[in-house]
Amino acid sequence: MVPEIIFPLKDILRIIKGVSSNNIKRLLGTKLAIGQSESFDRIVRDADEWRGKYDYIRNNAVKAGLAEKPEDYPWLLEREDFLKHW
Repeated sequence: MVPEIIFPLKDILRIIKGVSSNNIKRLLGTKLAIGQSESFDRIVRDADEWRGKYDYIRNNAVKAGLAEKPEDYPWLLEREDFLKHW
């Protein structure tokens, strides 16, 4: 049996942000700071709130002008498993 390992969300986000930031800086050839130093997290309390957060994130590329619709953005991760849960 594999032991269950739990990591705090802040630690997971720190790793994701650090790796992403380093890769972006390397690709752009810069040492400038990338991103914000603070993150905001909260507990999603129900399916409606979860769907609202999901839709907000899903539409970020459209709002930024990187795609006409979310499915056109090549780095959009959409898994039907996420939606089936709710």
